[in-house]
Amino acid sequence: MSQPGNRLVGSLRRIDDVAGAIRMEDVYDTDIEDLWSAITEPSRLARWIATVEGDLCLGGRVHVSFTSDSEGRGRIDVCDAPRRLLVTFDAGTPEENAIEAILSPAGDQTRLVVEQRGIPLAELAAHGAGWQTHVEDLAAYLAGREPGAWRVRWVELTPAYEQLATSLT
Repeated sequence: MSQPGNRLVGSLRRIDDVAGAIRMEDVYDTDIEDLWSAITEPSRLARWIATVEGDLCLGGRVHVSFTSDSEGRGRIDVCDAPRRLLVTFDAGTPEENAIEAILSPAGDQTRLVVEQRGIPLAELAAHGAGWQTHVEDLAAYLAGREPGAWRVRWVELTPAYEQLATSLT
């Protein structure tokens, strides 16, 4: 992944009149098994995005506390190592949303697509800036660097994602 700057790796889309989705896509300088490990192993997740506790298997329930100060309870709906992970949060409630990660080889690197669906339209920009900050932290972690100051980067990215969100109305 290239160094953080003004480049956006995310996009936003409307799903219906109340909810939308955020999609992040970039290529990382590691192989698919290492990237899968970085997005699924609790000790590695804690280094760049979240602490995860619970039953880490297909159908298992987890509790996730993100570095962005949000948290939630989820269910692992798909775990197809090392290609696809799908976790549904707040299943069966009006706040239900899903986070899906899809990995694919890209030469000596690995492409990662992360999509979160079911976000209220009014919150898409904030979540988009947040997810870009998280995937930039993933790139830093994989390169052996410490993640940046999450809130500072989120504030920098928010105006660009607010612009993207205005095109959805």
